[in-house]
Amino acid sequence: MYEIDALDRKIIRQLRLNSRISNVDLGKEVGLSASACLRRIALMEKAGIIKGYTALIDVLGEEAIAVIIQITLERQTEEYLNRFEAAVRKYPEIRECFLMTGGSDYLLRIDVESAGAFERIHKEILSVLPGVLRINSSFSIRNVLSARQK
Repeated sequence: MYEIDALDRKIIRQLRLNSRISNVDLGKEVGLSASACLRRIALMEKAGIIKGYTALIDVLGEEAIAVIIQITLERQTEEYLNRFEAAVRKYPEIRECFLMTGGSDYLLRIDVESAGAFERIHKEILSVLPGVLRINSSFSIRNVLSARQK
């Protein structure tokens, strides 16, 4: 098992801010040579600490309104959970989906440009997801903190 240390944490922090940073620039940021950074990254990838890289797409820009949606299913059986999760994966409009403890079964996040856009998503996507008993939506006023912000 790979044990991460303070340098690995610095590397991870920088990769979370910009996964496309060059090894030369990464080395400067964390105080290592480019080749040492590359070795550490390879070890963390092999150990499964770094699971992959992704592109965060923001087609709506500053006008985006984040909508947080609590979903309660009719039942919490494995069959219901699996059907719901498979259906959610089919819709790129759903940016994030979390299985939750507490008052609701799932927490979803979508981004919309208007209430009308949300109405379409509610009607065409959310209301047809399998096994849904209740949908509770909240609109964000503004983003105060995000791990995805620079």
